[in-house]
Amino acid sequence: MSHSSAQVLERPATAADAQTPAIVQALAARRAAASAGTEAEAISAKPWLLGRLIGGRRLPHPPGRRAPMWFAALVAGALVAGVPTMFGDRTPAVSASASDYGLGESTDVSFSGGLENADARRGITEAEAQARLGELAASRAARQPKTALPVRGVLTTCFCMRWGTMHYGLDLAAPLGTPIVAATDGVVIRAGRASGYGNAVYIQDPDGNVHIYGHMRYYNVSEGDLVTAGDQIAKVGNEGQSTGPHLHYELHRGGMDGRPIDPAKYLAERGVEV
Repeated sequence: MSHSSAQVLERPATAADAQTPAIVQALAARRAAASAGTEAEAISAKPWLLGRLIGGRRLPHPPGRRAPMWFAALVAGALVAGVPTMFGDRTPAVSASASDYGLGESTDVSFSGGLENADARRGITEAEAQARLGELAASRAARQPKTALPVRGVLTTCFCMRWGTMHYGLDLAAPLGTPIVAATDGVVIRAGRASGYGNAVYIQDPDGNVHIYGHMRYYNVSEGDLVTAGDQIAKVGNEGQSTGPHLHYELHRGGMDGRPIDPAKYLAERGVEV
């Protein structure tokens, strides 16, 4: 019985018994590596441990005093692949991405105004471009004057009675040679000498009204010329029956022989103050 007991007490060690210290040491190494931040460093510091973990056989040291980089990579690979298999996969899988290392993720780079999505904005079609250009032209045309003050001067006589007779226009005094411009768009129907006016220019606007400019010293338009509001047509003079340099501006509704109307009122209705 004592011999039998001795056989029980002195039972030969099995392979499992041989691995038990290795398991304990591996767990201790793993806990130490976790506290240091990297399990691979712990195993690479004890390369003999890896040999026990992957089958009990110890890998030979490579030549040289220090293990090359491939050995460190082998250690790390064996740790990731072998240790979870032996102890159970109780460690969450490690997922590395560019953002983990402070690198930006891959994005499409645009140099056309910082668009976040290239499909979100496309170039406009030719028809859309033409429509935009039309809007621009209309806006520009809207800013251009439809009506202009004929001359920058001082109103000396209104559309009113004067010296017992009706004065059918405005007298605007200005220095000799001051530019005179067309009050509206139109066509020149007459330009030259006129009784009482000295030199005169007659312009018919699109509504059929006739604008008369008198007493000019010079004029630079002729019959048939097309003019737009603001175009220079003459210069202030003192020709004809005049007491000083000024422009006589007269307006007849509906034609040359139409009824004279107050030019100041006509201009005011179109946003031009005399």
